[in-house]
Amino acid sequence: MGFVIAIDGPAAAGKGTLARKLAEHYGLPHLDTGLTYRATAKALVDAGKPLDDETIAAETAAAIDLGNLDRAVLSAHEIGEAASKVAAMPSVRVALVEAQRRFAEAGRGAVLDGRDIGTVVCPDAPVKLYVTADAEIRARRRYDEIVARGETADFTQILDDVRRRDERDMGRKDSPLRPADDAHLLDTSKMGIEAAFRAACAYVDKRLDP
Repeated sequence: MGFVIAIDGPAAAGKGTLARKLAEHYGLPHLDTGLTYRATAKALVDAGKPLDDETIAAETAAAIDLGNLDRAVLSAHEIGEAASKVAAMPSVRVALVEAQRRFAEAGRGAVLDGRDIGTVVCPDAPVKLYVTADAEIRARRRYDEIVARGETADFTQILDDVRRRDERDMGRKDSPLRPADDAHLLDTSKMGIEAAFRAACAYVDKRLDP
């Protein structure tokens, strides 16, 4: 394994934006592993297949092309809800974790973000970050993003969705969302993305040159 930066954390904590900035800064490929679950869910929905059949879902996951993940399409709210259900299936996770590991090990390094990168996908990564923020703040960020796109949103509903996803992700039996024992905690509740980026770079640089 090359120099892998593993970033975990709950929804809307800022880990995706941070991961993309770190990948660009250090010249590494980036994989948003959440998109692999969203792509699986969308493929099932598009094909009219059930979201509760684990065998079909695992077969669909194994066929996902990690090089063809359209963030704009896969970021739809309804796809996220479906993906959270599919992600709870052990067979789906096995198929996608194998693909994610291949991505991480393909070159001199990579940046991966998701829910179980430091704990399951890349437990030997030299850099592990756990990015989090208060649920209310994460819901506000998601609300502001939706409004900025000219769409309507209900803050209370978004907050409920955030809390429900947290409970589902942290409570699942297989690969629950939690910080790796050696992860560096980065709470972005009172940070803008630039401040979070600087803090993350400071930590990564220490790991690069201990």
